[in-house]
Amino acid sequence: MDPIVADWISLALRWAHVMVGIMWIGTSFHFIWLDASLRREQGMGEGLAGASWMVHGGGFYRATKYLVAPPEMPADLHWFKYEAYFTWITGFLLLAVIYYLGANDLLIDPRVMALTPAMAIGISVGSLVVGWIIYDLLCRSPIGDRTALLAFLVFLLACVAAYGFTHVFSGRAAFVHIGAFLGTIMAANVFLVIIPNQKKAVAALIAGKSPDPKLGKRGKQRSLHNNYLTLPVVLMMISNHYPMMFEHAQSWLIAVGILLFSGLVRLYANLRNAGASGSPVTAILFYAAMVGMGAIAYASYRPGADLDAVGPVTFAEVQAIMAHRCLSCHSATPTDAAYRVPPKGIAFDTPDQIQRLAPQIERMVVLTNAMPIGNKTGMLPEERLMIAKWLAESRTSVE
Repeated sequence: MDPIVADWISLALRWAHVMVGIMWIGTSFHFIWLDASLRREQGMGEGLAGASWMVHGGGFYRATKYLVAPPEMPADLHWFKYEAYFTWITGFLLLAVIYYLGANDLLIDPRVMALTPAMAIGISVGSLVVGWIIYDLLCRSPIGDRTALLAFLVFLLACVAAYGFTHVFSGRAAFVHIGAFLGTIMAANVFLVIIPNQKKAVAALIAGKSPDPKLGKRGKQRSLHNNYLTLPVVLMMISNHYPMMFEHAQSWLIAVGILLFSGLVRLYANLRNAGASGSPVTAILFYAAMVGMGAIAYASYRPGADLDAVGPVTFAEVQAIMAHRCLSCHSATPTDAAYRVPPKGIAFDTPDQIQRLAPQIERMVVLTNAMPIGNKTGMLPEERLMIAKWLAESRTSVE
């Protein structure tokens, strides 16, 4: 596929994915908040769980929730499902356009595991399916009625997925796949559990029967799971811009930290929305802050290179390395078939460009090894060390 055409398709899908994702997350967060904000009012019927008063856009709203369902089918019933469906569809298409069509460049990293494109794509698709099956079986088993144990096992499943992806795919692709893994569970919850259960409840009302309360209970459980998974999914999806996370030697531990931090933040928000307060609730924020700072510190740590083992490095030597390892992509006229223009407009054709972009070179080549992507041009460790030495010497000369 022509690289420019591929970029336009990627842009369109990314835009659509973000927009429908905002709609899905918005409705999810709102309804979880709404459920937590319900309060019983004087004179309220026994069939109602509670009501919530809201003000927005200059108007006042009052929403009520039935314990099971209203006595009869309302004339207008609004469904919230297509946001979830189109978020997953556009996300999967984006995964295919970027990582499946560009498998050799972005999905596969021979330093992690030697795979063919077919093998890598098969593992990708298979893992999404298997992940949902395992999660769904856990929820449907007797464990599903034990909230704390189920939450721990779902967290453990996500940790196993993080470890597996980071030991199979490139760092960038691994983090995106963690997000896709969790996002697939979320979308499948809507498509295979929440909406079918709601349809069964509606069918019962139309038939003049009382819906099974278990249908609503199961739907609420899956909806709450989606609420907790939202934050890590969003972060994983934007992680490809931040190699300090996915290019770490033990990046799966950083992913675990993200899962813990996000879960604690949502737990605090949900408890506060339900009216809970006091030291135990406030302590959750403290725990979240500790986990977050720990993840940041771990992701930022890099063993210091022994620059003393390298002699003085001239700019001409650095320029030669860049020409050999980087110019196939980062040039005004790339020779790599995947690009017609330099990625992100970054080119190293002239000495001025290399010196001006030195901070980015340090971040992407020395500190994180994110470039070249998948080390496709075979940059050697000693070459990275020479660039690090040149950067250190450049800073010393400026000082």
